[in-house]
Formats: sequence, structure tokens, C-alpha cells
Amino acid sequence: MHHLPPLKSVIAFEVVARLGNISKAAEELNLTPSAVSHQITNLENFVALKLFHRTSRGVALTPAGERYQQSLAGALALIASAAQNARADDGIEVLRVHASPSFASLWLMPRLPHFMHEHPDIRIRLSASYMHSDFSQGEIDLDIRYGAARWADLHVETIATEEVMPMISPRLAERLKLRTPQDLLQQSLIFSEVNLVQWPQWFAAHGIQLAPSQYALSFDRAYLAIEAAIQGLGVALDSAWLADAALKEGRLEPVFPDRKGIRVHAHHLVYPATHGKWTKVERFKRWLLAQVQQR
Repeated sequence: MHHLPPLKSVIAFEVVARLGNISKAAEELNLTPSAVSHQITNLENFVALKLFHRTSRGVALTPAGERYQQSLAGALALIASAAQNARADDGIEVLRVHASPSFASLWLMPRLPHFMHEHPDIRIRLSASYMHSDFSQGEIDLDIRYGAARWADLHVETIATEEVMPMISPRLAERLKLRTPQDLLQQSLIFSEVNLVQWPQWFAAHGIQLAPSQYALSFDRAYLAIEAAIQGLGVALDSAWLADAALKEGRLEPVFPDRKGIRVHAHHLVYPATHGKWTKVERFKRWLLAQVQQR
């Protein structure tokens, strides 16, 4: 197979292209920087094209390198698909799902026993972080992402419309007796750094141009902001969808009877189009969307 490029060089190219830095790529590949540079040179000699040029911060792809990276991503996805098929053991398939931490802990985990009961031939491997999955690595089948949907090269399907609203513990609500949005300006507000709707936007949407200059607590995870509100540490502005269990169980309640929420499309199913042809991905997607409809 002399027409194929050296596999080690292809792997080195993918890591360097992704990280934009040969030293960082060397750390990930457990090689020396000179060894990584050597692999890149081998690949450039093979394709007879310059794939990278140096920058002040590291390296960047040339136009030819960008084209090669795009073509290579599809090839690596096919290799990942072949590996998935080979991993099937006695009819048991592994579905590798990545999700944002708050969605994974507050919404998905409580419902996974139902999926496992309904689909005993699929084993879930769940990982969670706010970093988006790199599908070219072949390590994730399906990503559940939080944020504005801006992934043109991937299949994107919004899971649900969510309502972001102020929430409070019943005990604190009884003590504060809040009546209007203006009343919140004097209270301990909990700030969620990752939320698509922040307190200044919420106040502006309700006719209040002032915004708090500081917050009682600040978190980089929605589930921490929600838990802080449950503990009576202040008022949280977050997704009623993620806080569904706490609201139903009476551990949280809307600050206002009419909720005064802002609707957003925040959580999305994301995966390469080729993954959508996999039965395990399709079954998980159908199950998840059916669970959303039951809320």
C-alpha cells in the first residue's frame, strides 16, 4: 500500500493541526518536538505540499493544509466507525456520549436507568465537560452541547426550548417576600458564568437598565448555581428545565407567579452526519427526544 501516507505522520498532522503548536502536540503524542516535526516533514514530502507555516504562537495551516485536514476528518471518522463495529461484543454496543456537566448530572443521569432498561444491548459511556468534542479523534459518538448552535460542519438538532427564570428556595422566598423585578436588585443574586441569559440581560428585558455591580456567589457550572439556590444562599437565574426535579419536589420555586422567564434554545444534539447512520445513535436520539416530550 505504497499509495497511503505514513500513518504516524497522519496522526501527527491531525494533532498539530488541532493544537496549532508542535510542542503541545509532542506532549499529547508522548514524542519529542523534533520527532513530531520530522513526521510533519515526511507527510509534506509525501503530498508534495507545504501544510503548515510558522506563526508567533506556533504553526498554522496553509490553504493546502486546511483542505487536507477537512478531507482527513472524514477518513478518520470512517476509521472510527470501523473500530466501533469491531468493538461490538456478543451484540453489545458501546455508545460514547459527551455532554455538558450540568445537563449530564441534572437531566441525563436520572433518566439513564430507563434507557438501560429499554435498550439492554447498548452500553453507555458518558463523559462530561464544557469543552466540545473533537469527533476527528474517533472517541465520541454523540455530543450534547450547550450554547448558541454554530457548528456548520456537523449535524445539529436542538433538544428543547428552555425557560431561564429567577428561582429561590421556599424558605428564603417566605422571608424576602419579593414582588417585582426591582426588588431583586437589593438581594443576594447567584451568578452563573456559562448561562446564555445573564442577570443584566434579564433585568433589561423587564425594563430595568440598572444591573448589579457584584454578586453574592458566582459559579462556572449551572448545577452549582442551582444547588446554591436550593441551599437558600440567594436567587439563581437559570434553566427551569435543568432545575425541573428541584421545582417539582418543592426544593425550589419561581420567584414570581408569572415566572418572568426568557426562552432560549440552549442544548443541542451534535454529531457528524456519518454518525447519524449508526443504529445506536439513532436509538439514543429517539429515546432522548421522547423523554423531552414527557416533561
